[in-house]
Amino acid sequence: MKKTLSLLIATLLMVSCGDNKSKTKELASTTETTSYKGTASVTQGMATTIAEDIYTCERGRKTDVGEIVSTDGKTWVVPAETNFTNEDFPVSGDLFNSCEGKNYATSEEALSHFDDSNAVEIDTDGEVYTAYVFADNYFEMYVNGVPVGKDNVPFTEFNASIVKFKVQKPFTIAMKLVDWEEHLGVGCEANRGKAFHNGDGGMVAVIKDEQNKIITTTNENWKAQTFYTAPVKDLSCVSEEGNYRYSKNCDTNGGQDGNSFYALHWELPKEWTHTNFDDSNWPDATTFTNETIGVDNKPAYTNFTSIFDAAEEDAKFIWSTNVVLDNEVLVRYTVK
Repeated sequence: MKKTLSLLIATLLMVSCGDNKSKTKELASTTETTSYKGTASVTQGMATTIAEDIYTCERGRKTDVGEIVSTDGKTWVVPAETNFTNEDFPVSGDLFNSCEGKNYATSEEALSHFDDSNAVEIDTDGEVYTAYVFADNYFEMYVNGVPVGKDNVPFTEFNASIVKFKVQKPFTIAMKLVDWEEHLGVGCEANRGKAFHNGDGGMVAVIKDEQNKIITTTNENWKAQTFYTAPVKDLSCVSEEGNYRYSKNCDTNGGQDGNSFYALHWELPKEWTHTNFDDSNWPDATTFTNETIGVDNKPAYTNFTSIFDAAEEDAKFIWSTNVVLDNEVLVRYTVK
């Protein structure tokens, strides 16, 4: 009887110790996340895959989509909620798309294959404008709240796009920009010897009128706000000043195991694509050089430097303040 009682007590002590160990681990994690004082929802670790390979390319990376629940109970789609699989959202034309064998050398060659019926009519008495876009990795474009074009390739191989729309001036361009990820929920991909390497973004655009004259390019006069930042190793590295969301002091070295990495998520504002949306409190877009984005070996860009780096107006790559850690960014600009 004594032997049985001793065994029972020992078992209870083992269970109790196990529970305490588990609770201590949970408490440490909770303490870390509750110390964060910003306005974002916080997640940690990997997301659950909800859609696999929404697009495939022979030399491209996986294009999965996932969901993850934050500490405040909200569910987030990563890397972003997009219209890529929405057949009602217009698809852009190809300026260059090696995934589909459209390796055009000039804009004239690309436009000769463009179906003008794909131009989205917003105003019947408007003028037709042509947008040339190179995005790392994915974009969706709206004009006056109307969808006018989405990227053909959500991740890689790198491509460039043509979007045509008919509208009256002034008009407002609004774009969702997404840096895709292989490791869903932590903004990482396998690269350069690291299993969890930070990806980076960047978008450049040139809009021309019917006379082939540049009417605007991406630059610091656009507005840009971030809505998904990852990976974040230490939540104390992020800060906010009004509507400015900074991760400039965060580690961008990635690593071999990202299961403990955090991510920050902000809800997209309603009607952010519309002309009357107030973006005055958004930060100005941050500009980046071609060298920083790394486009010198990408024919989707280098074949069209006469457009993107035109002598009369050199378009700038834009993003939020952190082109490495910010993975979902909204940008806006009104053409007068």
